[in-house]
Amino acid sequence: MSSLEISSSCFNQETKLLSSPRLAEGSAFEPCRGDMDEVEEKSKDIINFTAEKLSVDEVSQLVISPLCGAISLFVGTTRNNFEGKKVISLEYEAYLPMADNEVRKICSDIRQKWPVKHIAVFHRLGLVPVSEASVIIAVSSAHRAASLEAVTYAIDTLKAKVPIWKKEIYEESSSWKRNKECFWASNN
Repeated sequence: MSSLEISSSCFNQETKLLSSPRLAEGSAFEPCRGDMDEVEEKSKDIINFTAEKLSVDEVSQLVISPLCGAISLFVGTTRNNFEGKKVISLEYEAYLPMADNEVRKICSDIRQKWPVKHIAVFHRLGLVPVSEASVIIAVSSAHRAASLEAVTYAIDTLKAKVPIWKKEIYEESSSWKRNKECFWASNN
């Protein structure tokens, strides 16, 4: 028998085994009870405002699900310049009860628009040095399109609606900044 015939012969036997309609009870092809629990996994919205340093790894771990093939992230960091000025750090303040409520609304809106599993929104308060994260948004979904679109919506809407204020601290001065996206910014 030639090697081509052997390969072909082996392939046909494997195909027959894998496509066999009868499986013995308890076989490896039956879903186990653990898999059934994963199907019933509840969706989570994890929201955190903190003065602690943010970790991309920790936030992304919070949205992992065996039901999902995509995790999309947005990480906003402090850059070292603004309009020709050297930025030393940023300082964030928030009206927490309203900020938390607005982020929960964003999560609810996302769930109505896209089939996502878990959402995490972490925002740093207080001083945030250059190159450190001030906001991390993570979303998991079965497929990438939903999580990518949801993350974009989340950061855009957060900047427009959530009462968080930013102070840019320069070498010799500082300045409170408003997000140009804020709905109340256009009224001034």
